[in-house]
Formats: sequence, structure tokens, C-alpha cells
Amino acid sequence: MRLTKDEYYLMIAEQVKNRGTCLRARIGAIIVRDEQIVATGYLGSPRQTKDCLERNECLRDKLNIPHGQRYELCRSVHAEQNCILNAARAGVSILNGDMYIYAENQKGEKTDGLPCFICKKMIINAGLKRVICSTKEGKMKIFNVEDWTRDWQEKDIVDDQQQYGKDQNK
Repeated sequence: MRLTKDEYYLMIAEQVKNRGTCLRARIGAIIVRDEQIVATGYLGSPRQTKDCLERNECLRDKLNIPHGQRYELCRSVHAEQNCILNAARAGVSILNGDMYIYAENQKGEKTDGLPCFICKKMIINAGLKRVICSTKEGKMKIFNVEDWTRDWQEKDIVDDQQQYGKDQNK
């Protein structure tokens, strides 16, 4: 049985997560444009800085910060952000591309790979068309970025029902 293109690209994002340096989550992202992978990114510290694996501690865990909150107090750059930044570093257009996000928690269990508010804003401004996320059930959830924009025009970002971390704060 042949994989769909969305399944295929999401499986590649799953492999990208394995380069991550975060102790709290393992997330990989790729951007596909015109059926070609143009960028990848994983959850990890900025280039040439000491990461959580090297320090053997998560600053957010140390400060008891719940998932989905206070991202400014994190050593890592999100996989989605790194993916967009890597495309920019290479001078590659991602306009009208699709982003695939795969996520697991620190135990290796599948989690909902939903982008945070900061990443959603970057995705909107980058001009991406769709975001395809892994789910804790092992399925995928597909979002049209224009729907996020429309929702935020009518309501506000705090009303957003698809928030990263909700399933992990128990």
C-alpha cells in the first residue's frame, strides 16, 4: 500500500525530530513547496550555544513552567521557527508551501504537534498555505493557514482552540 504524500512528508518530519536537543519534547518540521522539501528544522538551541542535553537540564522544568507558556524562558528555538529560518538562510522561498510538524514528549509518546502562538504568527507571515500536524492518536490534522487568519480577525488569538501544550499539562 502506497503512502499518501502527506503521510510521506510527515514521516520525514518524524525523522527530523531526532536531531533535537530539547529534553522536554522532540519536534521536527519540514516545509514542502511544489512537491519538494525546501527546509527542515528541529527543536533545539541556537547554533553554537550550549543546549539542554549538554547542560543535562531543562530550564523550563527547573522553573516549573507549564507546556505552552513563557517560551521566552527556553534555551531552544522551535522546530517551526528553525525550519523557516533555515529556508531564509538558504535563500529559498517558502511562499505557498506546506509545513509538516511531528511531535513527541520526553517519554517518546506521540503528542499533538500543534504550533504555539508565536510559531503560528511566523507561519502566517511567512505565507505558508497549510500546516499538517501529527496527533497523539497517531493521525494527522490539517490546517489551512488562511483559516487561522480569518479566526483571528473575527476573534482573538487567545480564543484559539488549537493550542500546543494543552494535552501535556495534566
